[in-house]
Amino acid sequence: MDDSTLRDLLGRFGFSAKEIDTYLTLLEHGEAKASTIAEAAGVSKRYVYSVSETLEARGFVDVDDHVVPTVIRARDPEEVVAELTDDVQSMQPALEARFSRTEPAIEQFEVIKSKVTVEKRLQTLIDEAEAELTISVPKAMLEVIRPALERAVDRGVLVLLIVSGTTEPPEHADSIASVTRIWRELMPTLVTVDRRLGLVAPAEMLVRSNTGRQAIVFAQEQLGPVIVGSFFGNYWPVAEEVSVAEPNELPATYTDFRRAVFQSTLWLWSESELRAEVTGRDTQTNEPVTVEGRVVEVVQGLVSPTNNMFPVENSLTVETDDGDAVAIGGQGAFVEDIEAESITLRLA
Repeated sequence: MDDSTLRDLLGRFGFSAKEIDTYLTLLEHGEAKASTIAEAAGVSKRYVYSVSETLEARGFVDVDDHVVPTVIRARDPEEVVAELTDDVQSMQPALEARFSRTEPAIEQFEVIKSKVTVEKRLQTLIDEAEAELTISVPKAMLEVIRPALERAVDRGVLVLLIVSGTTEPPEHADSIASVTRIWRELMPTLVTVDRRLGLVAPAEMLVRSNTGRQAIVFAQEQLGPVIVGSFFGNYWPVAEEVSVAEPNELPATYTDFRRAVFQSTLWLWSESELRAEVTGRDTQTNEPVTVEGRVVEVVQGLVSPTNNMFPVENSLTVETDDGDAVAIGGQGAFVEDIEAESITLRLA
């Protein structure tokens, strides 16, 4: 190691340039009187006494002031390094306890040219999902992201999965998705996370190397719903449904409307009497409102047989105890009576 690098490293321990000069001079002498060090380092004797106290406190030197004149002795560098290493290692648990691990924030748009990078981004995006994940991937990619999909299902995320380029249902499909569909032809890879993050990649990019094609990762709330609309409008209807997970245990509260619609559908199909408490906004008056009653109808395009009129149409109809039928919609609802913010489902 050259002298400049050594000085830079010592500077990381908080030593000034003069302190470094004094310490390196002392190392060359092994031990010496303050006057000797002062002359060799080009500093005053008083400064040497001051610096020696600092160096002693940090474990770099020993000061023998029981003799006249005072002798300053450099400690064996091996001992110094060993103590510094122990100090750093002892800090590690406390530092880790305070450390919040975060992934680098995704920029609004990121262009990716590498298949390996796309695989990593896919796994990261799936792990970001809190409520809803729509995803279309080729069969060749499924096993790479299976652990991340399983974690998402365990978190209660609504996972709507298309596996393309296959005629065989994936193994243990209910452990990786709420609804799984397959399609014999390759589809573009589409991923949206909670309608705010996503990825779009050409189909061949994930099944062949060096295609020269590129993927785009986005973090833009305006674009997310557009990709979701494309997913439900162009790809979801043509794929074949091969697996539907069991409904969640109730009661449960949902702030994501499609999750509430999905669970309501499954429970009504089981001929259970289902009740809902809905808080949200009256679409006519824009006033806060709460409605409670029996779920009597579901309009949805998530699971077969679907009964919606257009791809992203999903709604619930709740019959109150007064006999009024109230139509419930999700975020941005205007046709329905209420735009739901929270729905609690329970069995009657």
